Order: sequence, then structure tokens, then C-alpha cells
Amino acid sequence: MKYCYDKLKGKITEKFGTQERFAQVIGISPAALSARLNNNTGSTQDEIAHSCVALNIPATQISSYFFAHEVQKI
Repeated sequence: MKYCYDKLKGKITEKFGTQERFAQVIGISPAALSARLNNNTGSTQDEIAHSCVALNIPATQISSYFFAHEVQKI
């Protein structure tokens, strides 16, 4: 199953300017972040928790940032 990270990417840009700066803050490499945002690998619970703190995402909104399903094109 693929997830859509557009909302998360927008929040990253809004708060940190670049994905590279955000990756540093949450303690992963830019390549690892890119793999996650491109659905090549999944995020760990710790990464999601660190991301929510860094981006000020409330627990009630986690699913809209990390688990929004990608709409399949027909």
C-alpha cells in the first residue's frame, strides 16, 4: 500500500525550508528521508514521534500526515 506524503512534505517545507534540514533534526540521513517520502521504506514509530514533535503535529492529526492513502490513477 502506498501513502501520500504531500501534506507532510508541505509541513516540512513550511517549518524547515528543506527536507535535508528536517532530516538532520529528526536524526536520519536525507537519503533515508527521501526513501520514506517516496514509499520505498517505512518510517519507524520513533521517527514518526520525533517528526511530530519537530513539526508540531498533534496526535489527533498523525494519520493525515503519515497514513493518507495515495489515490490510484485509473
